[in-house]
Amino acid sequence: MKTFITENFLLETETARDLYFNEAQPQPIYDYHCHLSPKQIAENYRFRNLYDIWLAGDHYKWRALRANGIAERFITGDASDFEKYQAFVRTVPYTLRNPLYHWSHLELLRYFGVDDLINEASGEAIWKQVNAQLAEPEFAVHGILEKNRVAVVVTTDDPADSLEYHQQIRGQGIKTRVYPAFRPDAALKVDQPAAFNAWCEKLAAVANSGVSTFPEFLDALKQRHDFFHEQGCRLSDHGLESCLATECDEHQAAHIFNRVRANHAATPEETRQFGTYLMLYFGHLDAARGWTKQLHLGALRNNNTRQRQALGPDTGFDSIGDFSQAAALGWYLNRLDSNGDLPKMVLYNNNPNDNYVLATMAGNFQDGSIPGKIQFGSGWWFLDQLEGMTWQINALSNLGLLRRFVGMLTDSRSFLSYTRHEYFRRLLCNLIGNDVEKGLLPRDMKLMGALVREICYENAHHYFNLELAPEYTIEKPKTT
Repeated sequence: MKTFITENFLLETETARDLYFNEAQPQPIYDYHCHLSPKQIAENYRFRNLYDIWLAGDHYKWRALRANGIAERFITGDASDFEKYQAFVRTVPYTLRNPLYHWSHLELLRYFGVDDLINEASGEAIWKQVNAQLAEPEFAVHGILEKNRVAVVVTTDDPADSLEYHQQIRGQGIKTRVYPAFRPDAALKVDQPAAFNAWCEKLAAVANSGVSTFPEFLDALKQRHDFFHEQGCRLSDHGLESCLATECDEHQAAHIFNRVRANHAATPEETRQFGTYLMLYFGHLDAARGWTKQLHLGALRNNNTRQRQALGPDTGFDSIGDFSQAAALGWYLNRLDSNGDLPKMVLYNNNPNDNYVLATMAGNFQDGSIPGKIQFGSGWWFLDQLEGMTWQINALSNLGLLRRFVGMLTDSRSFLSYTRHEYFRRLLCNLIGNDVEKGLLPRDMKLMGALVREICYENAHHYFNLELAPEYTIEKPKTT
């Protein structure tokens, strides 16, 4: 049976179709946050088969497999690539109404022209069809980026990373510009002395600096921040359960640091104090350099101890957390603002209950310096699907300025995830188109078209202000 992904998929009205095909679809992709491998980009990686490009490392799909009763051997274990692939295609029919059903079909249709429903009966033919295409040079990483018209990719990088692959990429002349993002989460883990001290030694080695004292530690972090800036980095990123908002002066932070360096774990209170001090320090560094800070809030990670010990982190055992966000987030933003250290910022929540909290908190710290300085970011992780993204758009529309929104990002480890930008653009055009048809918005297609183009590409282009290839560069509009 042929796929249900028709030309007008998700587009319920003529106005929605007009907006999508004329305004949204032609826009390049600006992927300002992802977890792609810089090494694979630098090496122009060739995927060995469909499993390698479609399933390896995708914990969304791993969760579905486990829920379908598939043994771990066929997910992250020692089964062959084809056996793991077979387990997934047997699972796809059980993902009806899960976003994976849409995503999986979109990925195979857009990249490889597979227009059959994915199931056990079609699986072997799809495997052969796709593997034959993957053998062609245009399906290596650089070809995928060019085919999808990806203007920019921003990866997620530890301060202790050498960025050697980013340096290699810059010399390759590909149209897609690839930049690092500064993600210093490891610097806050003073409750885990073994991991923290091992990371400090890596930081010291790459910064060519001692980290035996707290001032040296701060200096090493600043050196890496400076180095990232030299490599084109203009974004930082932090993954937190909630913002840290526990008073801590330099003397207290140094005391905590010294004890942890002597292999004594910080208490929960000390961990919050130390983290607060560093998060304010990172805010200062970002503001001084004109960077954008991203805060990813609300994930409850590594819930399954047995599987964490067996498989490690980021293997599909995380969930939405129910942390209180408003007071601590307000404290953090206010402290940065009061110190003159509030950078541009994108706020993401993992719990939909926090949509209105983040949307209204962003409005508290708009200062007129640039449009949309504090952004309520697109639906993240468990919310980057049809319903979750719709909720986010509606909350932002009700409480802020949708037309200043910087739009979608993949937040993915997969080079097939650019179809998520299509998914987002279709649902956005459908929402706007339906409002026009209902008389809630004017039937002014020039105005509606500008709204769609700006959200899909132009706002991110101007907001993050990264250097792009000439074919993806557009002139910044004048503001009044």
